[in-house]
Amino acid sequence: MLYVRFPLSLRNVEDLLNERGIDVSHESVRYWWHRFGPMFASEIRKRRIAAMKSSRWRWHLDEMFVKINGERHYFWRAVDHEGEILDSYVTKRRDKKAALKFLKKAMRKHGRPEVIITDRLHSYGAALKEIGASGRQETGRWLNNRAENSHLPFRRRERAMLCFRRMQSLQKFAAVHASIYNLFNSERSLTARSNFKLNRAAALTEWRGLCAV
Repeated sequence: MLYVRFPLSLRNVEDLLNERGIDVSHESVRYWWHRFGPMFASEIRKRRIAAMKSSRWRWHLDEMFVKINGERHYFWRAVDHEGEILDSYVTKRRDKKAALKFLKKAMRKHGRPEVIITDRLHSYGAALKEIGASGRQETGRWLNNRAENSHLPFRRRERAMLCFRRMQSLQKFAAVHASIYNLFNSERSLTARSNFKLNRAAALTEWRGLCAV
């Protein structure tokens, strides 16, 4: 949880655990993350998809640049109107084919939204036209701030990890990071302190329940 939830390196986690009297190598932390991270993320995702009622109201789609071994790739992300990260996808190109594959992937999991907010990239319009959803698209200068702001936690993680070396490792980490971020994200600036503390305690309880299974 420490490694995925916070922008920490493996050695940072090792040092934090050592301060608590737990002697463990950073390689063990790496093994735990690879072994258990995807399992926990998958279970969190299943529970949240089953409980989410309003994620089909409005989606925000955006793509960001990422470097993998010095080569530019594109990281597509879908976020709902409440800031829940719905899906992500890594591609080498930013064309209609990539946008179409990303949209179909997200819609298989979450269904079709009522409104899809994008930037002015033509690939979105072409892909939405092909699946018969062009009438749901909206574009505007400030409309997609929700997606832009959702990139920030991932950017912090990317810097802590000194970028990525393979597309597969980026896709795997992004899926785990998104699920755990969704679990612990409580929009603390928009809620009272008492409600934030209750939400945080509930998230920790759910996490500990996953670890105990």
